[in-house]
Amino acid sequence: MNTEAADTLAGRVALVAGATRGAGRAMAVQLGARGATVYVTGRTTREHRSEVDRAETIEETAELVTAAGGTGVAVPTDHLEPEQVRALVERVDREQGRLDVLVNDVWGGEHLVDFGTKMWEIGLERGLRMLRLGVESHIVTSHYALPLLIRRPGGLLVEVTDGTAETNREYRESFYYDLTKYAPLRMAQGLGTELKEYGCTAVSLTPGFLRSEQMLDHFGVTEENWRDAVAKEPGFAISESPVFVGRALAALAADPEVARWNGQSLSSGQLSRVYGFTDTDGSRPDAWRYLKEVTVGGREAGDAEYR
Repeated sequence: MNTEAADTLAGRVALVAGATRGAGRAMAVQLGARGATVYVTGRTTREHRSEVDRAETIEETAELVTAAGGTGVAVPTDHLEPEQVRALVERVDREQGRLDVLVNDVWGGEHLVDFGTKMWEIGLERGLRMLRLGVESHIVTSHYALPLLIRRPGGLLVEVTDGTAETNREYRESFYYDLTKYAPLRMAQGLGTELKEYGCTAVSLTPGFLRSEQMLDHFGVTEENWRDAVAKEPGFAISESPVFVGRALAALAADPEVARWNGQSLSSGQLSRVYGFTDTDGSRPDAWRYLKEVTVGGREAGDAEYR
């Protein structure tokens, strides 16, 4: 089923928390491409950079949403500051009177991850900061935004994480990162139960091996020549652009039967087979299935079978 009609979300209002770059930006833009009004938040503006210290800004994201066909509204917000989040939701209510889609994509903790380091050897403040960025921020946002979401049946909450429920059963080689990325899975499961009586849905959603701006810079490539990095990192062959998970989110938001997914863990590759969307190059990369069957399972297969 392919539902990529340009106006399928016209009149709908979305809040993408953590839309400065990467998956969050792409999700906001793809919602805009279907006609939605999208409030985009983050800490990096043209006047101020967050601790991530990158150049992408929420103003740019809002402009991309509008250019794609929607209405982008940038609201600088630190989602660890309850009063800022309260003011954000009050603004959405005042200006729109509704909220149809809430995307909890706040993160910004890559610089804190210590893979392969024992929990007790990681600085406590460093570890707790990661949990605050990736877990507490989601809780604060849901606390204030869900009362607006449940006013109308059909509302959708999307908890963005790294990895499916299946892959996150295995330890992620970093205590705090493991907790941070498992928590959204439980949030979606629990809140799916609580939202059901209001006719609303909660899911968790993960991209595969994401070619975010930060990842491209890490490998010294661009979206145009990203395959040059495969020689250095063979697994990069199964990577996907942020647009892919953005299209996954937009497909969910436009699905009148989205409640069938309530409480579940979903991935961009999985949903591409259901909704029929592709990545920008026309492929359907499924990194998590590749990881399970080839990397872990030992199946002899090339990446082409998983794109």
